[in-house]
Amino acid sequence: MSIYVGNLSYQVTSEDLTEVFAEYGTVSRVHIPTDRDTGRMRGFAFVEMGSDAEEDKAISALDGAEWMQRELKVNKAKPREKRESFNRGERRRDRFERRF
Repeated sequence: MSIYVGNLSYQVTSEDLTEVFAEYGTVSRVHIPTDRDTGRMRGFAFVEMGSDAEEDKAISALDGAEWMQRELKVNKAKPREKRESFNRGERRRDRFERRF
């Protein structure tokens, strides 16, 4: 499982997050999503730790804490919901047919 970390400063780096979360256990992975158009970070990240106990300890300590002049939102990450495509996978076959 991973931890969702929200309301992050746009200047935060994965090294910054690793340093903060390492106080509560082993950090396995840090992922900071970026906007596909601008390349700018989106203000949240995901952190994976060595065990559930370490994750729980970090969440308890850091949720609501002020860091880099922002109040952090830290909780268990929810599984990504499956998104349907725009047309739900159905093709509109008649789209290009001529109508008389």
